[in-house]
Amino acid sequence: MDPRTGKPARYAGDYLEKPHVSVPKRSVFSRKMFRGVWVATVENIDFSKHQSIDSFKKEFITVVNNLKSIHATAVIFQIRPMNDAFYPSKLNPYSKFMTGTEGAGFRNFDPLKFMIAECHKQGIEFHAWLNPYRVLHHVKVSKEQALQGLSRKNFARLHPELVLNVPGNDGNRLLILDPGRPEVRAFLLATVREIIVNYNVDAIHFDDYFYPYEGTDNADLATYKRYNPRQLSLENWRRNNVDIMVYSVSKLIRSVNRAQRRNIQFGISPFGIWGNKKHIQYGSLTGGSESYFKQYADTRRWVRSGWLDYIAPQLYWSFGHNTAAYAHLADWWAGTVRGTKTKLYIGHSIARIGTNREWSNPNEVYNQLRYNTMVPGIKGSILYSYSKIFRPINPAMKTGSKKVTDLWKKF
Repeated sequence: MDPRTGKPARYAGDYLEKPHVSVPKRSVFSRKMFRGVWVATVENIDFSKHQSIDSFKKEFITVVNNLKSIHATAVIFQIRPMNDAFYPSKLNPYSKFMTGTEGAGFRNFDPLKFMIAECHKQGIEFHAWLNPYRVLHHVKVSKEQALQGLSRKNFARLHPELVLNVPGNDGNRLLILDPGRPEVRAFLLATVREIIVNYNVDAIHFDDYFYPYEGTDNADLATYKRYNPRQLSLENWRRNNVDIMVYSVSKLIRSVNRAQRRNIQFGISPFGIWGNKKHIQYGSLTGGSESYFKQYADTRRWVRSGWLDYIAPQLYWSFGHNTAAYAHLADWWAGTVRGTKTKLYIGHSIARIGTNREWSNPNEVYNQLRYNTMVPGIKGSILYSYSKIFRPINPAMKTGSKKVTDLWKKF
Protein backbone atom coordinates (compact mmCIF):
# COMPACT_ATOMS: atom_id res chain seq x y z
CA MET A 1 0.00 0.00 0.00
CA ASP A 2 1.27 3.46 -0.91
CA PRO A 3 0.90 5.61 2.26
CA ARG A 4 0.70 8.77 0.15
CA THR A 5 -2.35 7.65 -1.83
CA GLY A 6 -3.87 4.88 0.26
CA LYS A 7 -3.91 2.74 -2.88
CA PRO A 8 -1.96 -0.44 -3.72
CA ALA A 9 1.61 0.34 -4.79
CA ARG A 10 2.27 -0.13 -8.49
CA TYR A 11 5.07 -2.49 -9.43
CA ALA A 12 7.09 0.08 -11.41
CA GLY A 13 5.53 3.34 -10.24
CA ASP A 14 4.56 5.63 -13.09
CA TYR A 15 6.15 3.33 -15.67
CA LEU A 16 3.80 0.35 -15.52
CA GLU A 17 0.15 0.60 -14.56
CA LYS A 18 -0.14 -3.05 -13.58
CA PRO A 19 0.45 -5.32 -11.76
CA HIS A 20 0.27 -4.09 -8.19
CA VAL A 21 2.87 -5.23 -5.68
CA SER A 22 2.14 -7.92 -3.14
CA VAL A 23 4.29 -9.53 -0.48
CA PRO A 24 3.80 -13.09 0.76
CA LYS A 25 1.76 -13.55 3.91
CA ARG A 26 4.18 -16.26 4.97
CA SER A 27 7.80 -15.79 3.96
CA VAL A 28 10.45 -18.48 3.95
CA PHE A 29 13.85 -17.06 4.80
CA SER A 30 17.09 -18.92 4.27
CA ARG A 31 19.57 -19.09 7.14
CA LYS A 32 22.29 -18.63 4.52
CA MET A 33 21.10 -15.11 3.71
CA PHE A 34 23.79 -12.45 4.13
CA ARG A 35 22.83 -9.98 6.88
CA GLY A 36 25.13 -6.95 6.96
CA VAL A 37 25.09 -3.57 8.70
CA TRP A 38 26.93 -0.44 7.59
CA VAL A 39 28.89 1.43 10.27
CA ALA A 40 29.66 4.88 8.83
CA THR A 41 32.53 6.78 10.40
CA VAL A 42 32.40 9.87 8.18
CA GLU A 43 31.18 12.76 10.34
CA ASN A 44 30.99 10.12 13.10
CA ILE A 45 27.56 9.06 11.90
CA ASP A 46 27.73 5.65 13.59
CA PHE A 47 30.99 5.63 15.52
CA SER A 48 32.44 8.25 17.88
CA LYS A 49 35.80 9.98 18.07
CA HIS A 50 37.98 8.59 20.85
CA GLN A 51 40.81 9.95 22.94
CA SER A 52 41.80 6.65 24.50
CA ILE A 53 42.32 3.07 23.42
CA ASP A 54 39.99 1.81 26.12
CA SER A 55 37.06 3.94 24.98
CA PHE A 56 37.62 2.93 21.35
CA LYS A 57 37.65 -0.74 22.34
CA LYS A 58 34.58 -0.35 24.53
CA GLU A 59 32.48 1.22 21.78
CA PHE A 60 33.51 -1.28 19.14
CA ILE A 61 32.87 -4.24 21.43
CA THR A 62 29.39 -2.78 22.00
CA VAL A 63 28.91 -2.57 18.23
CA VAL A 64 29.90 -6.21 17.77
CA ASN A 65 27.74 -7.39 20.66
CA ASN A 66 24.76 -5.47 19.31
CA LEU A 67 25.24 -6.93 15.84
CA LYS A 68 25.57 -10.41 17.30
CA SER A 69 22.33 -9.87 19.23
CA ILE A 70 20.38 -9.30 16.00
CA HIS A 71 22.15 -12.19 14.24
CA ALA A 72 23.99 -10.02 11.72
CA THR A 73 26.58 -11.96 9.76
CA ALA A 74 28.81 -9.04 8.72
CA VAL A 75 29.79 -5.51 9.63
CA ILE A 76 30.69 -3.12 6.83
CA PHE A 77 32.93 -0.68 8.71
CA GLN A 78 34.19 2.50 7.06
CA ILE A 79 37.97 2.46 7.46
CA ARG A 80 38.70 5.08 4.77
CA PRO A 81 36.06 7.85 4.89
CA MET A 82 38.18 10.66 3.39
CA ASN A 83 41.57 9.67 1.98
CA ASP A 84 42.59 8.58 5.47
CA ALA A 85 42.74 5.46 7.60
CA PHE A 86 41.45 3.72 10.71
CA TYR A 87 44.70 1.74 10.83
CA PRO A 88 48.45 2.51 10.94
CA SER A 89 49.37 3.14 7.32
CA LYS A 90 52.49 4.05 5.41
CA LEU A 91 50.28 5.70 2.77
CA ASN A 92 47.39 7.41 4.54
CA PRO A 93 47.12 9.44 7.76
CA TYR A 94 44.92 8.40 10.64
CA SER A 95 41.39 9.69 10.15
CA LYS A 96 40.20 12.77 12.01
CA PHE A 97 36.99 10.85 12.61
CA MET A 98 38.93 8.39 14.78
CA THR A 99 40.61 10.71 17.29
CA GLY A 100 39.49 14.19 16.27
CA THR A 101 42.77 15.12 14.57
CA GLU A 102 43.95 13.86 11.20
CA GLY A 103 47.23 12.02 11.59
CA ALA A 104 46.77 11.36 15.31
CA GLY A 105 46.46 7.70 16.24
CA PHE A 106 46.98 5.49 19.28
CA ARG A 107 50.43 4.40 20.40
CA ASN A 108 51.03 0.64 20.31
CA PHE A 109 47.47 -0.09 19.20
CA ASP A 110 46.19 -1.13 15.79
CA PRO A 111 42.45 -0.35 15.62
CA LEU A 112 41.82 -2.40 12.48
CA LYS A 113 43.58 -5.50 13.78
CA PHE A 114 41.56 -5.23 16.98
CA MET A 115 38.23 -4.76 15.18
CA ILE A 116 38.77 -7.71 12.86
CA ALA A 117 39.70 -9.97 15.79
CA GLU A 118 36.63 -8.93 17.79
CA CYS A 119 34.34 -9.63 14.84
CA HIS A 120 35.87 -13.00 14.12
CA LYS A 121 35.55 -14.02 17.78
CA GLN A 122 31.79 -13.60 17.37
CA GLY A 123 31.62 -15.27 13.96
CA ILE A 124 30.97 -11.97 12.18
CA GLU A 125 32.66 -11.03 8.91
CA PHE A 126 34.59 -7.75 8.71
CA HIS A 127 34.15 -5.91 5.41
CA ALA A 128 36.58 -3.00 5.09
CA TRP A 129 34.64 -0.09 3.59
CA LEU A 130 36.66 2.43 1.58
CA ASN A 131 35.63 5.60 -0.16
CA PRO A 132 38.18 5.62 -2.99
CA TYR A 133 38.27 9.23 -4.22
CA ARG A 134 36.86 11.62 -1.60
CA VAL A 135 39.34 13.96 0.10
CA LEU A 136 37.20 16.67 1.73
CA HIS A 137 33.59 17.82 1.64
CA HIS A 138 31.79 20.99 2.81
CA VAL A 139 34.76 23.02 1.57
CA LYS A 140 34.26 26.80 1.82
CA VAL A 141 37.81 27.97 1.05
CA SER A 142 40.16 27.54 -1.89
CA LYS A 143 41.55 24.12 -2.73
CA GLU A 144 45.01 25.26 -1.64
CA GLN A 145 43.77 26.48 1.74
CA ALA A 146 41.74 23.34 2.33
CA LEU A 147 44.64 21.02 1.51
CA GLN A 148 46.95 22.90 3.87
CA GLY A 149 44.62 21.89 6.69
CA LEU A 150 45.32 18.21 6.08
CA SER A 151 48.05 16.09 7.59
CA ARG A 152 51.47 16.51 5.97
CA LYS A 153 51.26 12.79 5.20
CA ASN A 154 48.02 13.09 3.24
CA PHE A 155 48.46 12.09 -0.40
CA ALA A 156 46.18 14.93 -1.51
CA ARG A 157 48.25 17.56 0.28
CA LEU A 158 51.44 16.10 -1.15
CA HIS A 159 50.00 16.07 -4.67
CA PRO A 160 47.54 18.96 -5.11
CA GLU A 161 47.82 18.56 -8.89
CA LEU A 162 45.98 15.23 -8.51
CA VAL A 163 43.00 16.79 -6.71
CA LEU A 164 39.84 18.11 -8.39
CA ASN A 165 37.77 20.94 -6.91
CA VAL A 166 34.17 20.08 -7.81
CA PRO A 167 30.62 21.05 -6.70
CA GLY A 168 29.36 19.55 -3.45
CA ASN A 169 25.79 18.61 -2.63
CA ASP A 170 25.43 21.37 -0.04
CA GLY A 171 26.33 24.42 -2.11
CA ASN A 172 29.96 24.24 -1.01
CA ARG A 173 32.84 22.47 -2.74
CA LEU A 174 34.09 18.90 -2.74
CA LEU A 175 37.69 17.81 -3.21
CA ILE A 176 38.31 14.42 -4.82
CA LEU A 177 41.28 12.57 -6.22
CA ASP A 178 41.23 12.82 -10.01
CA PRO A 179 39.98 9.44 -11.31
CA GLY A 180 41.65 10.07 -14.68
CA ARG A 181 45.19 10.26 -13.34
CA PRO A 182 47.30 7.07 -13.45
CA GLU A 183 49.05 8.20 -10.26
CA VAL A 184 45.71 8.17 -8.43
CA ARG A 185 44.91 4.66 -9.60
CA ALA A 186 48.35 3.47 -8.52
CA PHE A 187 47.88 5.07 -5.10
CA LEU A 188 44.46 3.46 -4.61
CA LEU A 189 45.82 0.07 -5.60
CA ALA A 190 48.69 0.49 -3.15
CA THR A 191 46.18 1.41 -0.44
CA VAL A 192 44.08 -1.69 -1.07
CA ARG A 193 47.20 -3.87 -1.25
CA GLU A 194 48.42 -2.54 2.10
CA ILE A 195 45.11 -3.53 3.70
CA ILE A 196 44.66 -6.98 2.22
CA VAL A 197 48.28 -8.05 2.69
CA ASN A 198 48.47 -6.92 6.32
CA TYR A 199 44.97 -7.59 7.62
CA ASN A 200 42.63 -10.56 7.70
CA VAL A 201 39.68 -8.66 6.22
CA ASP A 202 36.84 -10.67 4.73
CA ALA A 203 36.14 -8.12 2.01
CA ILE A 204 37.05 -4.81 0.44
CA HIS A 205 33.89 -2.74 0.05
CA PHE A 206 33.40 0.44 -2.00
CA ASP A 207 30.32 2.64 -1.73
CA ASP A 208 28.52 4.76 -4.35
CA TYR A 209 30.94 7.69 -4.60
CA PHE A 210 32.87 7.60 -7.85
CA TYR A 211 32.59 10.75 -9.96
CA PRO A 212 30.55 13.22 -7.87
CA TYR A 213 26.75 13.38 -7.93
CA GLU A 214 26.80 17.11 -8.63
CA GLY A 215 29.14 16.92 -11.63
CA THR A 216 32.71 18.12 -12.04
CA ASP A 217 32.38 21.61 -13.59
CA ASN A 218 34.71 20.04 -16.18
CA ALA A 219 37.57 20.38 -13.72
CA ASP A 220 39.08 17.28 -15.32
CA LEU A 221 39.31 18.62 -18.88
CA ALA A 222 43.09 18.99 -18.71
CA THR A 223 43.37 15.38 -17.57
CA TYR A 224 41.03 14.31 -20.37
CA LYS A 225 43.19 15.99 -23.00
CA ARG A 226 46.39 14.52 -21.58
CA TYR A 227 45.32 10.95 -20.75
CA ASN A 228 42.98 9.88 -23.54
CA PRO A 229 45.00 7.86 -26.06
CA ARG A 230 41.90 6.06 -27.37
CA GLN A 231 40.18 9.38 -28.17
CA LEU A 232 37.06 8.46 -26.20
CA SER A 233 34.24 10.91 -25.63
CA LEU A 234 34.47 12.73 -22.28
CA GLU A 235 31.65 10.62 -20.83
CA ASN A 236 33.10 7.30 -22.01
CA TRP A 237 36.56 8.34 -20.86
CA ARG A 238 35.26 8.99 -17.35
CA ARG A 239 33.48 5.63 -17.29
CA ASN A 240 36.66 3.97 -18.52
CA ASN A 241 38.66 5.57 -15.71
CA VAL A 242 36.34 4.07 -13.10
CA ASP A 243 36.24 0.75 -14.96
CA ILE A 244 40.04 0.53 -14.93
CA MET A 245 40.13 1.22 -11.19
CA VAL A 246 37.44 -1.37 -10.37
CA TYR A 247 38.99 -4.00 -12.64
CA SER A 248 42.47 -3.35 -11.22
CA VAL A 249 41.27 -3.73 -7.62
CA SER A 250 39.44 -6.93 -8.57
CA LYS A 251 42.56 -8.32 -10.26
CA LEU A 252 44.74 -7.38 -7.28
CA ILE A 253 42.45 -9.07 -4.76
CA ARG A 254 42.28 -12.25 -6.80
CA SER A 255 46.05 -12.28 -7.16
CA VAL A 256 46.52 -12.00 -3.39
CA ASN A 257 43.87 -14.67 -2.85
CA ARG A 258 45.79 -17.08 -5.08
CA ALA A 259 49.17 -16.27 -3.58
CA GLN A 260 48.03 -16.47 0.04
CA ARG A 261 45.26 -19.06 -0.38
CA ARG A 262 42.67 -16.65 0.95
CA ASN A 263 39.12 -15.75 0.00
CA ILE A 264 38.91 -11.97 0.27
CA GLN A 265 35.76 -10.70 -1.42
CA PHE A 266 35.34 -7.53 -3.44
CA GLY A 267 31.97 -5.83 -3.13
CA ILE A 268 30.52 -2.52 -4.24
CA SER A 269 27.37 -0.75 -3.05
CA PRO A 270 26.38 1.62 -5.85
CA PHE A 271 23.50 4.03 -6.32
CA GLY A 272 20.42 1.92 -6.94
CA ILE A 273 19.68 2.89 -10.54
CA TRP A 274 22.19 1.90 -13.22
CA GLY A 275 20.22 3.53 -16.04
CA ASN A 276 16.65 4.34 -17.04
CA LYS A 277 15.29 2.23 -19.88
CA LYS A 278 14.23 5.34 -21.78
CA HIS A 279 17.90 6.40 -21.91
CA ILE A 280 19.83 3.15 -22.25
CA GLN A 281 19.33 -0.42 -23.43
CA TYR A 282 18.80 -2.91 -20.59
CA GLY A 283 17.87 -0.08 -18.21
CA SER A 284 15.17 -0.26 -15.54
CA LEU A 285 11.63 1.12 -15.63
CA THR A 286 12.66 4.14 -13.62
CA GLY A 287 13.03 7.88 -13.97
CA GLY A 288 15.63 8.77 -11.39
CA SER A 289 19.28 9.74 -11.41
CA GLU A 290 21.50 7.15 -13.12
CA SER A 291 24.91 5.96 -11.98
CA TYR A 292 25.92 5.24 -15.59
CA PHE A 293 25.55 8.91 -16.50
CA LYS A 294 26.07 10.69 -13.15
CA GLN A 295 28.86 8.87 -11.32
CA TYR A 296 30.12 7.28 -14.57
CA ALA A 297 29.81 3.96 -12.77
CA ASP A 298 28.93 1.18 -15.22
CA THR A 299 27.82 -1.14 -12.45
CA ARG A 300 26.02 -3.51 -14.80
CA ARG A 301 29.26 -4.09 -16.71
CA TRP A 302 31.15 -4.83 -13.51
CA VAL A 303 28.63 -7.54 -12.66
CA ARG A 304 28.38 -9.03 -16.14
CA SER A 305 32.19 -9.03 -16.51
CA GLY A 306 32.67 -10.94 -13.27
CA TRP A 307 34.77 -8.28 -11.54
CA LEU A 308 32.77 -8.33 -8.29
CA ASP A 309 32.04 -11.01 -5.73
CA TYR A 310 28.94 -9.13 -4.63
CA ILE A 311 26.99 -6.03 -5.46
CA ALA A 312 24.74 -4.26 -2.95
CA PRO A 313 22.69 -1.58 -4.76
CA GLN A 314 21.28 1.07 -2.46
CA LEU A 315 17.54 0.69 -3.04
CA TYR A 316 16.53 3.49 -0.71
CA TRP A 317 13.05 3.89 -2.17
CA SER A 318 9.66 2.60 -1.10
CA PHE A 319 7.31 0.25 -2.92
CA GLY A 320 5.16 3.27 -3.75
CA HIS A 321 7.86 5.53 -5.21
CA ASN A 322 6.66 7.00 -8.51
CA THR A 323 9.94 6.92 -10.43
CA ALA A 324 12.07 4.33 -8.58
CA ALA A 325 9.73 1.67 -7.24
CA TYR A 326 11.41 -0.85 -4.96
CA ALA A 327 9.89 -4.06 -6.32
CA HIS A 328 10.86 -3.44 -9.92
CA LEU A 329 14.40 -2.38 -9.02
CA ALA A 330 14.92 -5.45 -6.83
CA ASP A 331 13.82 -7.62 -9.74
CA TRP A 332 15.96 -5.66 -12.21
CA TRP A 333 19.09 -6.23 -10.16
CA ALA A 334 18.25 -9.91 -9.75
CA GLY A 335 18.06 -10.12 -13.53
CA THR A 336 21.39 -8.34 -13.82
CA VAL A 337 23.28 -10.87 -11.68
CA ARG A 338 21.52 -13.85 -13.28
CA GLY A 339 24.03 -16.11 -15.01
CA THR A 340 27.02 -14.53 -13.21
CA LYS A 341 28.97 -15.45 -10.09
CA THR A 342 28.26 -12.07 -8.49
CA LYS A 343 26.02 -12.30 -5.44
CA LEU A 344 23.24 -9.74 -4.97
CA TYR A 345 22.68 -8.15 -1.57
CA ILE A 346 20.12 -5.35 -1.37
CA GLY A 347 20.98 -2.16 0.52
CA HIS A 348 18.00 -1.07 2.65
CA SER A 349 17.59 2.24 4.49
CA ILE A 350 16.44 2.06 8.09
CA ALA A 351 17.49 5.73 8.25
CA ARG A 352 14.60 6.86 6.03
CA ILE A 353 11.76 5.26 7.96
CA GLY A 354 9.44 7.88 9.41
CA THR A 355 11.28 10.83 7.86
CA ASN A 356 8.64 11.77 5.25
CA ARG A 357 5.25 10.69 3.93
CA GLU A 358 6.71 8.18 1.50
CA TRP A 359 8.41 6.44 4.41
CA SER A 360 5.58 6.79 6.93
CA ASN A 361 4.92 3.04 6.97
CA PRO A 362 7.15 1.60 9.71
CA ASN A 363 6.94 -1.80 8.01
CA GLU A 364 8.45 -0.59 4.72
CA VAL A 365 11.85 -2.28 5.04
CA TYR A 366 10.33 -5.31 6.75
CA ASN A 367 8.01 -5.75 3.77
CA GLN A 368 10.93 -5.28 1.39
CA LEU A 369 12.73 -8.16 3.11
CA ARG A 370 9.62 -10.30 2.72
CA TYR A 371 9.40 -9.37 -0.96
CA ASN A 372 13.03 -10.40 -1.40
CA THR A 373 12.14 -13.98 -0.49
CA MET A 374 10.16 -14.22 -3.74
CA VAL A 375 13.22 -13.22 -5.80
CA PRO A 376 15.68 -16.15 -6.06
CA GLY A 377 18.60 -13.95 -7.12
CA ILE A 378 18.65 -11.95 -3.89
CA LYS A 379 21.10 -13.54 -1.46
CA GLY A 380 20.96 -11.09 1.43
CA SER A 381 20.61 -7.54 2.68
CA ILE A 382 22.67 -4.72 4.18
CA LEU A 383 21.04 -2.17 6.49
CA TYR A 384 21.91 1.52 6.64
CA SER A 385 22.88 2.17 9.26
CA TYR A 386 24.05 0.99 12.67
CA SER A 387 23.03 4.03 14.73
CA LYS A 388 19.53 4.17 13.23
CA ILE A 389 18.97 0.52 14.14
CA PHE A 390 20.09 0.87 17.74
CA ARG A 391 19.34 4.58 18.31
CA PRO A 392 16.29 5.33 16.11
CA ILE A 393 15.31 8.99 15.89
CA ASN A 394 11.52 8.71 15.55
CA PRO A 395 8.75 6.29 16.62
CA ALA A 396 8.22 4.81 13.14
CA MET A 397 11.95 4.14 12.78
CA LYS A 398 12.00 2.47 16.18
CA THR A 399 9.07 0.24 15.23
CA GLY A 400 10.44 -0.52 11.78
CA SER A 401 13.91 -1.33 13.04
CA LYS A 402 12.52 -3.71 15.64
CA LYS A 403 10.42 -5.52 13.02
CA VAL A 404 13.51 -6.07 10.87
CA THR A 405 15.83 -7.10 13.69
CA ASP A 406 13.20 -9.42 15.20
CA LEU A 407 13.03 -11.08 11.79
CA TRP A 408 16.81 -11.47 11.66
CA LYS A 409 16.82 -12.95 15.16
CA LYS A 410 14.86 -15.92 13.86
CA PHE A 411 17.92 -17.10 11.95
